[in-house]
Amino acid sequence: MPEPSAAPGSHDLAGVLLDMDGTLVDTEPFWFEAEKAVVAEHGGTWSDEQALSMVGSDLLTCARRLRDEGGVTADPHAVVDRLVSHVIERTRREVPWRPGARELLADLRHHAVPTALVTMSWRPLADALVADLPAGTFDAVVTGDAVTHGKPHPEPYLTAAALLGVDPTRCVAIEDSVTGAASADAAGCLVLVVPHHVPVDDGPSRVVVPGLEGVGTADLRQWISDRADRAGAGRR
Repeated sequence: MPEPSAAPGSHDLAGVLLDMDGTLVDTEPFWFEAEKAVVAEHGGTWSDEQALSMVGSDLLTCARRLRDEGGVTADPHAVVDRLVSHVIERTRREVPWRPGARELLADLRHHAVPTALVTMSWRPLADALVADLPAGTFDAVVTGDAVTHGKPHPEPYLTAAALLGVDPTRCVAIEDSVTGAASADAAGCLVLVVPHHVPVDDGPSRVVVPGLEGVGTADLRQWISDRADRAGAGRR
């Protein structure tokens, strides 16, 4: 893997690491449908509260919860395959882009900012999303089936930063979930929180906005610079 491109503490934006489900695309309702269908096939029920509590989680963790709480007896890997297949089928009809998402991606590409998709969805679904975008939109893709530890562990975001060859503390991670924000926090990123289906708390290394509409590269650069200024002032 390439070495980080600059020393920690720089005020520059080194990269942007973006979650997928709920952040770039509103696919969470598709996951909820899939979970309820799988549980129903095994004679159980799955509540909206249970579905919401799994937003942002590693898919094998979700499958094990469907087993433990929903009575699903199938192998967890087979359950994940079923869930992913359902969501891919739904997105093939139409990709439910969140407002401002495609515009932000285009702006980052225009300014040549390195970007990575960091999702706990598995590669087939990530590939379906990437195929709906201009070539070269993402410089790296990290999926849930390519890491040992999923969110909220920092591995997904550390892996993405390493693939881009950048310092994670100079990256903005964009997230919509508690587990995703915790993962990015632990990796040292500045976290742009865009809550959607679940509330996410503010924090010292977080910026919370209601949506991605109107958010551009200049904003991300400013937030990284502001954090570096605060860190510098704290050391004086």
